[in-house]
Amino acid sequence: MGNNILLTNAKIYTMDKLGIIEKGYIRIKGSILHSIGNMCDLKQEDDEAIINLEGACCYPGFIDAHTHLGMWEDGLGFEGDDGNESTDPSTPHLRALDAINPLDRCFEEGLKAGVTSVLTGPGSANPIGGQITAMKTYGRRIDDMVIKSPAALKFAMGENPKTVYHERSQMPITRMATASIIREQFFKAKKYLKQLQDSERDEDLEEPEYDFKCESLLPVIKKEIPAHIHAHRADDIFTAIRVAKEFDINYTIIHCTGGYEISDYLASENITALCGPILCDRSKPELKNLTPKNPGILSKAGVKVAIVTDHPVVPIQYLPLCAGICVREGMDYMQALAAITINPAAICGISNRVGSLAPGKDADIVVFDTDPFSVYAKPQMVICNGIIV
Repeated sequence: MGNNILLTNAKIYTMDKLGIIEKGYIRIKGSILHSIGNMCDLKQEDDEAIINLEGACCYPGFIDAHTHLGMWEDGLGFEGDDGNESTDPSTPHLRALDAINPLDRCFEEGLKAGVTSVLTGPGSANPIGGQITAMKTYGRRIDDMVIKSPAALKFAMGENPKTVYHERSQMPITRMATASIIREQFFKAKKYLKQLQDSERDEDLEEPEYDFKCESLLPVIKKEIPAHIHAHRADDIFTAIRVAKEFDINYTIIHCTGGYEISDYLASENITALCGPILCDRSKPELKNLTPKNPGILSKAGVKVAIVTDHPVVPIQYLPLCAGICVREGMDYMQALAAITINPAAICGISNRVGSLAPGKDADIVVFDTDPFSVYAKPQMVICNGIIV
């Protein structure tokens, strides 16, 4: 079917200023959502395939803002494990882009569940893990699937770096050392940036010797991309906030498992949180206070929340189910829907392209004839980049 598509007679959850359109249309031209509105205002055009959705519901393509999709490959062991370079605790120069296998079958499983965009990146073995990529789940060549790269830089507080490097009798084996390594690299990067700026202003000064790690931290220091800081426990969340404030960087908290215990503080700090995994066991001490009530509590306190799977911890196709569980545990329905659409897009700096249904954005649409949060739900149709996939 061609890429000029007209979807008609749909209930449309725009997640944008138009709100919910009870009986509307969506016009797609090429890969872009061209126009959207009420059926009574529709003027049909030539050369477009018309699909009557007969009252089904259209949503923006779902977004999972924290995964390791394509970096821990399905059905493989060490051979497909490309998520942690656990030989050096500071690796800001590593790029997820160079490790993702877009032919891993989990991309297709996510796409069939309506997840059209993800952020995928390094794990949390290192205090500084590397660069995160925002990408579509549809495609075969990673370079054609990228939305933004780097989209963020991964950092980790708490238990994971301690566990990895304790086995090696190497720093960091304490929370103090983890924070210290992050601080040290930021201080180096800020000094490096000053030397670069000074050399630009004064031709008699030489540029500093090229430093790949410092170069990779510059987009964070310049606030061009945020830090994504892995932190489960409340004390680790506060450390993440403390360090981020010291260096005046933009950031979001990943996991935020204990966030409900300090929701008032997080709201007062204007924290954003990528919450999850939801549908998993308490597999380590940091997760002992895990509860699916967390996203709802944070949301009600005024924290902007996204719900994430942390794939492969929870398989990516269960993202809408995780949102449904959060609704069952007290989260407002529309807030849960925002948590897998516009909120992750806004938090991750990609809302100019995805996260809501609005003219000019990517034509990523998922169609359901039942509640997408139901355990029984499957999309009738998934459109990514204007293509019925």
